[in-house]
Amino acid sequence: MKEVTVQELHEMIQNKADFQLIDVREEYEFDTANIGGELIPLATVIDQADRISKSKPVIIHCRSGVRSAAAIRELQTRLGFDNLSNLRGGIMAWAKEIDPSLQVS
Repeated sequence: MKEVTVQELHEMIQNKADFQLIDVREEYEFDTANIGGELIPLATVIDQADRISKSKPVIIHCRSGVRSAAAIRELQTRLGFDNLSNLRGGIMAWAKEIDPSLQVS
């Protein structure tokens, strides 16, 4: 499974790279803290797969990287996605390394 670090994601955002960021956490987690991704909770990711680009890089994240990895496995296995990367360490790593003001639990 492809992964990107929070530093790589931060650089992509700063450089205005053409990619899609998907957050597979639950709505209450997203409402508390998010980094600008589109919310598609893990339980709905297959049903909402039409919202996920197949033509540009897609980075999927969650709290720590476990749920996003599960989402990627399902999307790759069931729907043939080949442009997905997991955010290593999830939003917890983002809060620790990029934006310490972000309140995640």
